[in-house]
Amino acid sequence: MTVTLADVAARAQVSPATVSRVLNGNYPVAASTRERVLKAVDELDYVLNGPASALAAATSDLVGILVNDIADPFFGIMASAIQGEIGGPGGRAGGERLAVVCNTGGSPERELTYLTLLQRQRAAAVVLTGGAIEDAPHQAAMDAKLRKLADAGTRVVLCGRPPAPGTGAIALTFDNRGGGRELTEHLIGLGHRRLGYVAGPQERTTTRHRLEGHRAALAAHGIEEDPRWTVHGRYDRRSGYEAALELLRRDPSLTAVVAANDSVALGACAALRDSGRKIPDDVSVAGFDDLPFSIDAVPALTTVRLPLAEAGARAGRIAMGREEPPPGDIASVRGELMVRGSSGAPRG
Repeated sequence: MTVTLADVAARAQVSPATVSRVLNGNYPVAASTRERVLKAVDELDYVLNGPASALAAATSDLVGILVNDIADPFFGIMASAIQGEIGGPGGRAGGERLAVVCNTGGSPERELTYLTLLQRQRAAAVVLTGGAIEDAPHQAAMDAKLRKLADAGTRVVLCGRPPAPGTGAIALTFDNRGGGRELTEHLIGLGHRRLGYVAGPQERTTTRHRLEGHRAALAAHGIEEDPRWTVHGRYDRRSGYEAALELLRRDPSLTAVVAANDSVALGACAALRDSGRKIPDDVSVAGFDDLPFSIDAVPALTTVRLPLAEAGARAGRIAMGREEPPPGDIASVRGELMVRGSSGAPRG
């Protein structure tokens, strides 16, 4: 049953005119009243009708791109590639679409809020980038929101995110497990047996999958992992710096450090240098993603190259209906091991 403006007004115990003022933002409304109205909108999942031009069609010319951190090259590269594919025939304003990049900052609440706003604006497409948050209530809320978007005619594409079965979303996933395993196997093949791991936030799927690949490589070669060898942190340079110092404090005999991504790896390299270690003579370092600065690091980073721009462009074309979705609406994108100067055989 369609939720109306009057339904929202009744739930919030205000007049329909007050609801309209809050949603349109064209008249001052008391903060407490505004909060009550927005709460009722969310509880009833009310969809704002929007401009008259949008009412004439199932969707608008708006395309939403959700990223965790636009300042992170991992997300910036994908967002740029997606936006580069969303123009062309189909829009009503000279064939163009309006791309809106939504920076969630890693907040589950902001992620849901942006999807609700895009739903109200009848977005033509929504592309969600990067890993998902592993929290059962949040995932259930996300799945429900994605289903509502798809049912309303919005094309939903997940780029670098695990599939969301039953939601109608198309998924282009990154093989983080396979890349993580290949990276660690490379270091084991050089002779390393004491490998520290700087992981990302524990609640992220990307973190878990890359760590599972690392651990699978250790197990396959009969290396028993010491609990001291894994430290979790954010996906940034400072976290890598602090985590590497913690790993050295826990076990100074480590001969290699595997990082959750390249930004973390750069921080780890700085910490090792400040601790008097040479890379790779004393400690080898490896990253993940092959971000643009990786090859310019000194020494250049051994890493796993993910085709971020290619995956983003493909997600954009699928979102615009200019490329057929993969079979079963799911495709796995593999990375490529890039062996560079930051990894070498351990001394002795």
